[in-house]
Amino acid sequence: MVVVFFIVSFVMYFLFNLIPSDPARLELEEMKKTLRPDVYEKMYRDLRESMGLDDPIIVRYARWLGVIPEKSGEFNGYFQANFGYSNFYKKPVVNVISAPIRTTVFMNIFATILALGITIPLGIWCAVHKGSRRDNFVQVFSIVGYSIPIYIIALVFIYVFAVLLRWFPVSGIGTPGANYTGLRAFLDELYYLGLPLIVMTFASLGGMSRYVRSAMIEALSMDHIRTARAKGVKERVVIYSHAWRNALLPVVTLIISWFLGIFSGSVLVESTFGISGMGRLYIQSLSNHDFEVSLFVQMFYTVVSLVGALLMDLIYGFVDPRIRVNK
Repeated sequence: MVVVFFIVSFVMYFLFNLIPSDPARLELEEMKKTLRPDVYEKMYRDLRESMGLDDPIIVRYARWLGVIPEKSGEFNGYFQANFGYSNFYKKPVVNVISAPIRTTVFMNIFATILALGITIPLGIWCAVHKGSRRDNFVQVFSIVGYSIPIYIIALVFIYVFAVLLRWFPVSGIGTPGANYTGLRAFLDELYYLGLPLIVMTFASLGGMSRYVRSAMIEALSMDHIRTARAKGVKERVVIYSHAWRNALLPVVTLIISWFLGIFSGSVLVESTFGISGMGRLYIQSLSNHDFEVSLFVQMFYTVVSLVGALLMDLIYGFVDPRIRVNK
């Protein structure tokens, strides 16, 4: 994880620094019209020197991470929770991303819980009743849901639930002009996020339920399952104790990878519903040439992916005793 983090962070920092942009020029842009050209150029050169923009890129990268000190002698980088300064919003990046990152994490965790609560029981039921009419109906329905892009699902749901039925608002994360606090504010935000959460959950049902069904069908065909049934073990115990434990290992991979994938899927959902999340912020920061914010969002997704890979390995040991590391 550490090696991958440093490689990815350096590549991303190098690529973003290849984009034609001059932070010193942006910093002095408002003062350019009020200063004489010679004074402006001197201030510009001094600012570039103080910001270290003329140093080699490997030195700037190390200062950006906070592993070597700044010109002032202080360590002030990512490892010290200094994520840079937004030239568009004119405030530190940590203040720009605090609200969007909370919204995105909440949406994705909530959608994950909803999807798992539906797809795992549904996939197990379809595997146990393989070939039945209801199983065939679920499979056709899941293929249709899996094949439709998430932005098409979002538009259809907006038309049905927001335009025709008027059950949910079309966009936003709160009532305009309202100053709710406490539980009332949380419920108001949850009401506005209801339709996006339904869209994200619905878009994930097809692929996840089919994967759980396939894993359970394979587990139910194993020899020890037939032996357990021959010995008279109750069917519920066979399904949820013996078969499900064996089917859980590939499902864990799916759950973690899918959870990481919906972070990228939330980019479309947030843009469609006008939600101020990380995905929408990323697109806006790229359009506004606010590269410090863009770089932080990219590093956020990198850390989420690395932590997800670690959790996957740890959960493997918890689910499958054969691969646990013992003394």
